[in-house]
Amino acid sequence: MDGMRIVVLTGGIGGARFLLGVRAYARTIGAEVTAVVNVGDDLYLHGLKVCPDLDSVMYTLGGGADPERGWGRVRESWTVQEELAAYGAEPTWFGLGDRDLATHLVRTNMINAGYPLHQVTAALATRWRPDVRLLPVTDDRLETHAVVDRDGGQRAIHFQEWWVRHRAELPTHRFVFVGAEDAKPAPGVTEAIADADLVLIAPSNPVVSIAPILAVPGVRNSIVDGTAPVIGVSPIIGAAPVRGMADRCLGVLDVECSAAGVGGLYGGRTHGGLLNGWLVADEDAGTVVPGVTVRAVPLRMTDEAATTAMVHAAVELT
Repeated sequence: MDGMRIVVLTGGIGGARFLLGVRAYARTIGAEVTAVVNVGDDLYLHGLKVCPDLDSVMYTLGGGADPERGWGRVRESWTVQEELAAYGAEPTWFGLGDRDLATHLVRTNMINAGYPLHQVTAALATRWRPDVRLLPVTDDRLETHAVVDRDGGQRAIHFQEWWVRHRAELPTHRFVFVGAEDAKPAPGVTEAIADADLVLIAPSNPVVSIAPILAVPGVRNSIVDGTAPVIGVSPIIGAAPVRGMADRCLGVLDVECSAAGVGGLYGGRTHGGLLNGWLVADEDAGTVVPGVTVRAVPLRMTDEAATTAMVHAAVELT
């Protein structure tokens, strides 16, 4: 297994924590890890480029994430946010911490200077030393929007507004990935997938964390056409998401909130889908996904050791 190359499709806090286990496992066998990260949550706030999923991964692997909130920086302060609110500067519903703000300032300055997002991400990572190669799925604009009932009709709003401001409680018709059709994979993304010995799909939200990655032309095909086995990890235990509101996202697609529902959404490799293997929780033993090898193991990421054991189980499925 020495020299093994692992690619992880990831996004959100669950995906960031899963990468802790992937990195720990990789260190034991001398493997290289590339994380292909969702950018559908990205947005501009107060003129600054904010990349929530890239930052969650970077902070978590770099030891700077807040373990209680699960997002943002540890020992954060909110002076700038309070001053913005005092001015009535919108949006007031999205919190930018003072420490986190420094990351967005550096990123925005580099982007304005002409650097693409993958180079900016690599530069930021030199501070955090994640020991994992971090790649945004694309350098191009890609934003997840929710089409909701509002003001007497249907209106598309940014996913962050739907998620943070409205807590996913608006009547919602569908999600759209704005810019996906014209986006290109960031340099290194399809190459990493083609060269991989194993592709893992993290227990991230399948609708708004993983689907935007697969929506970038060329990414899904590189996985399907590749030789690496693809093993997914269920973000659902029983009938509930481990964290977040994946149940509401799945409901918009009329997909059952279950390990079988999400596994079926990805589909089996032999049936035109993605998966060779699917890890589900012990509570979901007996789950069947056509054309996919399913194994039940403990899936709660209570600590790094438990998460590493999940990764080891995923590798054994290959």
